[in-house]
Amino acid sequence: MKLWEIAHSRTGDKGNISNISLIAYDPKDYDMLREKVTPEKVKSCFNGIVKGDVVRYELPNIYALNFVMYDALGGGVTRSLSLDMHGKSLSSYLLDMEI
Repeated sequence: MKLWEIAHSRTGDKGNISNISLIAYDPKDYDMLREKVTPEKVKSCFNGIVKGDVVRYELPNIYALNFVMYDALGGGVTRSLSLDMHGKSLSSYLLDMEI
């Protein structure tokens, strides 16, 4: 199954750091997200894009995971040559992950 079937996502940025939240539609799916969507799997999903660490924060009260991805935006908004300098499309890319 694809992540978009059980969750939605938002993306933010600060400098060269991208932050993606993954929020379960249904609270009963939160534990599966915690089990299947690890920092290692997220880093692998963004192979070649995220060059630094991926840190996961759990927000069980809102059934969400937050991934902070370092060295992910080609130097940041003012330095990146990417078409998506803020990394807003990264959330859609994550939702296409197979779990």
